Amino acid sequence: MSPSRAEHEIYLEVGTKRVFAGSIGWPGWCRSGRDADVALEALVAYASRYEKVVDGVRPAFYPPGATTDLRVVERLMGDATTDFGAPSIAPAADARPIDAKELDRLRSLLRACWSAFDRAVAVARGKELTKGPRGGGRDLDGIVSHVVNAEASYGGKLGAKRPKIDEDHAAGPREDVRTVVLEALSRALTGGLPETGPRGGKLWTPRYSVRRAAWHVTDHLWEIQDRSSSAGPG
Repeated sequence: MSPSRAEHEIYLEVGTKRVFAGSIGWPGWCRSGRDADVALEALVAYASRYEKVVDGVRPAFYPPGATTDLRVVERLMGDATTDFGAPSIAPAADARPIDAKELDRLRSLLRACWSAFDRAVAVARGKELTKGPRGGGRDLDGIVSHVVNAEASYGGKLGAKRPKIDEDHAAGPREDVRTVVLEALSRALTGGLPETGPRGGKLWTPRYSVRRAAWHVTDHLWEIQDRSSSAGPG
């Protein structure tokens, strides 16, 4: 099989209203649909966009040519969060231990997603994002604030103390928040995870933490691109 036609291992998170298809080895490459077939088709459709996001991560990502290049290796039962519109169940592969080499790769992948998000924000600055069919949707600063606050919460899921964030100026500390997340990932490898987070509750594995963070920032990256390209100058 040539690199351009690489086979990808995929898991499905199946809810009652929505199905997510996600790559086992490439966190952030995850799409949803009303059923498994639609979700897998969406995953392939977004592969070239994901390739641009993770350009520079090694080993390189090679997009599939068709859904036949996807191999479903696990099906998970979704929950209310799945149907609401976010993946929330960790595939079994995320429980595997991580060595230093894999940690470096996951950190590089997460940085690539953050950098792509920042570039999309810069390009969209000054444009009025298109609204949804009912006039809804966050503005650009609202999306950035939402993403930064989510990332702070993700750090907590690795046992890190959540940094203080001014809700009205969340974009400012985003580098601080990202540093907290990366440091928490490193501590999880060297010192292990505590039993509970700083506010209690079950913690995430390092692999799932990267998976969830990469999906969230990439999903909003593509939202910004789609809504700003349709809007034209603000």
